[in-house]
Amino acid sequence: MNAHLDQLAPQAVWQHFRTLCNTPRPSGHEAALVATLEAWAAARGIAHDRDAYGNLRLKKPASPGRESAPGIILQGHLDMVAQANADHPHDFTRDPIDTYVEDGWLRARGTTLGADNGLGVAAALAILGDDSLVHGPLEALFTLEEETSMGGALQLAEGWLEGQLLLNLDSEDRGEVYIGCAGGADVVVEAQLPTSALSADERHYRLALTGLRGGHSGIDIARGRGNANRLMMRVLRALAPSGARLIDYQGGTLRNALPREAFATLAMAAEELAAAQVCLATLEEELRAELAGVDEGLTLSLSATGDAAGEALTPTASHLLVDALHAAPCGVERMSTEVPGVVETSNNLGVVSLTSGRFRLCALVRSLRDSATRDMADRFSALFGLIGARTRVENAYPGWAPAPDSPLLERFKHLHRAQLGAEPAVKVIHAGLECGILGGKYPQLEMISFGPQILGAHSPDERVEIDSVDEFWQLLRGLVEDLAAADRKPPPAAGGGR
Repeated sequence: MNAHLDQLAPQAVWQHFRTLCNTPRPSGHEAALVATLEAWAAARGIAHDRDAYGNLRLKKPASPGRESAPGIILQGHLDMVAQANADHPHDFTRDPIDTYVEDGWLRARGTTLGADNGLGVAAALAILGDDSLVHGPLEALFTLEEETSMGGALQLAEGWLEGQLLLNLDSEDRGEVYIGCAGGADVVVEAQLPTSALSADERHYRLALTGLRGGHSGIDIARGRGNANRLMMRVLRALAPSGARLIDYQGGTLRNALPREAFATLAMAAEELAAAQVCLATLEEELRAELAGVDEGLTLSLSATGDAAGEALTPTASHLLVDALHAAPCGVERMSTEVPGVVETSNNLGVVSLTSGRFRLCALVRSLRDSATRDMADRFSALFGLIGARTRVENAYPGWAPAPDSPLLERFKHLHRAQLGAEPAVKVIHAGLECGILGGKYPQLEMISFGPQILGAHSPDERVEIDSVDEFWQLLRGLVEDLAAADRKPPPAAGGGR
């Protein structure tokens, strides 16, 4: 499948990306891809091993005469975000990604594309397979479960990697290079809430909020897009005069993706339906106006299911849960005063569920300051403690402190100017690159991050600009060759640029 990818340039990169598209690899299901890459390496005499967690390393010795060059680690993650449109059935553990080209961009039909971080992995493999390349000692580190927990990086073996320079290939902006990133943590809230039987006049109604764009919960959180869980709480509060109470709820599927859809089953008296639908029509218009220009595709619907039995949250429990979720921090909390234009602290109400009175929330807090991450988690604990819920923090990871005077950065900037005639924008990203974790385990590493132009990551709108992949490849290949030079003093800074 995806044979058309073999016709794109650079062919070496796209052929590897085709393998990734054809090999299902959602987080936690990377084993088949690991085996495929090990077989590829073994067939080419490239050494490979894994650490105790299962992270994969491929090693290639230096070109003759370049043995004393600093070792380079090409780093990316094997897993991809598994997001599909509601009307597009797709089993990410079995089905390949179905790609197509449109107006110079590569997309996937109804699902995430997996360019994040599949193209970084493909480029690293292409480097290892390029026998014409003159290079120093090379390692490719491919981590697991980055998209769900950063588990591979957090559990990475210490004392395993040998290189001194790390090129993280998980960035998504053409013409930019990243030297720092936010840290973060998952905040999990759980409670068993009281329920009671439906009354004789109550019926089941299905409430749906759909049509939002979604996106990456770090990169896109400042774009003003809607969060389905946050907006659904506004809807439920507006329906409070109807006496509606929650039976079940599901909003969002991943804590690091802006939730695009939310669905609730309500218990409500049949005589309230007409007034509720009028309320929803007005609210839909209001929300579309608020989201105009960024996320105006929102739709609301309410319909009877035909059921009239079972239990729903008690009126008090339903009211308190909706109010707590409505008041919970969501979106940008603070912009950085040290890095202008960059979000300092944010929170994504990523996944909310309610089944048989069992409530669960998984939010992802990000911040350039670890103290702000801890404080946001404490606010969740204080808020949801008022309704008797328990809060815990999981998968916390540190940020990556910028090193603007890095010789590696100077090398990259010099190469960027030489190849593209422009100065790269040096950035700090409000997203969880693995560099912060890796730097904590290997403090001697110099690191930068760069990649091709990817838009809509973590959503079915994900797409990559095809021309930018060739540009990315030429930069990566050129940097590996440049760093193999015996004299690694950084070139002098040059004027000009953009």
